[in-house]
Amino acid sequence: MSDTGVNARKSAVYLLDQVLGEGKLMSELLGAGALDHLPADDRARAQRLAQDTLRGLERADRILQKHLTKYPPLTVRNALRVGTVELCTGTAAHGVVNAMVTFVSGHKRLGHIKGLVNAVLRKVAAEAPDVWVARRAPRMPKWLRGPLVEAWGADAIAAIEKVHFAGAPLDLTARDDAQAVAAALDGAEVLPTGSVRVPNAGQVSAMPGFEEGAWWVQDAAAALPAMILDAQPDELVADLCAAPGGKTMQLATTGAEVRAVDDNPSRMGRVKENLARTGLRARTFIKDARQFKGEFDAILLDAPCSATGTIRRHPDLPFAKDGSEFAGLMALQEELLDHAWSMLKPGGRMVFCTCSLLPDEGEVQIDEALERHADMRVDADALDLPGIDPAWISSEGGLRLRPDYWSDIGGMDGFYIALLRKAA
Repeated sequence: MSDTGVNARKSAVYLLDQVLGEGKLMSELLGAGALDHLPADDRARAQRLAQDTLRGLERADRILQKHLTKYPPLTVRNALRVGTVELCTGTAAHGVVNAMVTFVSGHKRLGHIKGLVNAVLRKVAAEAPDVWVARRAPRMPKWLRGPLVEAWGADAIAAIEKVHFAGAPLDLTARDDAQAVAAALDGAEVLPTGSVRVPNAGQVSAMPGFEEGAWWVQDAAAALPAMILDAQPDELVADLCAAPGGKTMQLATTGAEVRAVDDNPSRMGRVKENLARTGLRARTFIKDARQFKGEFDAILLDAPCSATGTIRRHPDLPFAKDGSEFAGLMALQEELLDHAWSMLKPGGRMVFCTCSLLPDEGEVQIDEALERHADMRVDADALDLPGIDPAWISSEGGLRLRPDYWSDIGGMDGFYIALLRKAA
């Protein structure tokens, strides 16, 4: 890490500029090499600072509001936001203020505003962190919060926002023995559904068991669709929209013949790397799932969606998106579901799932699919698995997961999962 932390903070401000100013996702920015010029520890610090700032953006803006007569340019505003979050969450004031003043003074267009940055952050430092903890958990933007309150109620959404603000621990899926994986990692525990949860995890590739392929990173909620599909040895199973491959590897551990399909070459590269690391086998296809052909005993379709269930791990999502693309995603989900159903053998089964909190991407999709397909039924009995609360099962027989479930131990991603059976 750089001595003053200027480079990490500068990069965190750049990430915020791109998310808040250009509507770009952090995953896209990182995949394009936005932080590759930094040493590993500075990369991690920049990403953490940007994520922490996005989680606490509402609090930071309310604190800054009383110290600003008008908003400065976005880059300066983001520098103030990062500085405020650091000051209010325990970082030494001297280092934060000096680093942000150094960053702004070195900017050819904004250097003249360094005095403002210095003055405002010193005022923030004088009142932090008491003023920070006194404020409510930050709310999601109105465009997203409104539909979610309508779906789940104001109390549930307030509880979800608390979980979003807290961030997410690291969850792992074990290749063989979850208890052994947990025992090798400090503070890790096996969750009721069998995933391994690691609090305060460091660099993933340096953790015990990574190189040996003993586990892979996968949120506990995301691990459930493959468990519910329950692939059997020698079955021919399709994993559609498979990247980054966690479900592919789960299916491969069963002894089934797995076909993993995704149209993103770079993300499929990660699938192949993870299969090689874990020593698991699946055939991979870089192809639009709607063009893929075959006849399968079982199919797992993790359809592209709004990803609104993953905000606790991806706090940039509500700021980089505005909901305008959601109608297109819902139409794509319907098209994928119908095509996947056409590839399923009579008597076969399919899991449809999305990492979304929006009923239109879950419960409603299944209600409408049942009207289109006379040979389709929902099998709620397949959800009778360890760790699944019967209260999570929705009226049409699917599984509705929300971030506020397990909130006392870190929550889970929002997901919708339904097991569909085809008439023989």
